[in-house]
Amino acid sequence: MIRYKPLAEETAGSIRRHLPGSPEAGLITGTGLGGGVPEMTAAVDFDYRDLPHFPRSTVAGHPGRLSVGRIAGRLVMACRGRFHLYEGYDPLEVTFPVRVMQELGVSCLIVTNAAGGLDPAFAPGDIMQIRDHINLTGANPLCGPNEERWGPRFPDMSRVYDPALGALAGRKAREIGFELRRGVYTGLRGPSLETPAEVRFLKIIGTAAVGFSTVMETIAGVHAGMRILGLSIVTNVHDPDLPAPATLEEIVAVANGAAPRLAAVLEAVIAEL
Repeated sequence: MIRYKPLAEETAGSIRRHLPGSPEAGLITGTGLGGGVPEMTAAVDFDYRDLPHFPRSTVAGHPGRLSVGRIAGRLVMACRGRFHLYEGYDPLEVTFPVRVMQELGVSCLIVTNAAGGLDPAFAPGDIMQIRDHINLTGANPLCGPNEERWGPRFPDMSRVYDPALGALAGRKAREIGFELRRGVYTGLRGPSLETPAEVRFLKIIGTAAVGFSTVMETIAGVHAGMRILGLSIVTNVHDPDLPAPATLEEIVAVANGAAPRLAAVLEAVIAEL
């Protein structure tokens, strides 16, 4: 079995040489949400291909670049593009960026995604604060031997998403001029989109938004002892009685449109970490 800690240490070391200090926060962006990263100053950019052991983004809407710079005066590490189980990556590869962040000293993880809405009150372009999640991927990044230096064998999952960070994000969104939605995010393996019967099932178990990401990184973040904020961009709303096709192009377009509001909220939140 591959031991990922030495690999993450090597990757972190190659990044650390270019940094003025340790990042306080880490940010992982979802499909079409590269523009959701607030403007950075004094940024250092890396192509994923140039980082040792780093996976490669293979999906449209994921630029595959890592940036470390200052947002509202705080040093932030931003992954513009993530990795998914459906691409063929295993859970430890999907969560490798989180482990690199952990090695660099990141204590706050912000995860964003593009998701399908299941709440009929939602509209495309809404931003939902994730208050909890359901893992239906059939996978977990903590399976196998536990790396004790990274975290405990059985991390508690009763408070995954930090309530104070969620409240802060909601307050900042209101100050900007809009309301964050709140709800449960369910992670599926993908890549096939949901059938109407699956949508009905997901609604029954309390899902407000569904997607193919975020859960793996969040579990790793909890294991690492990070405070976590999760935000979903609702790109389309499922009606199982009137199913409508959804294309990647449409999803990316809606995500791109919501990215500036997302960036504004994130900048305001980071300023008060």
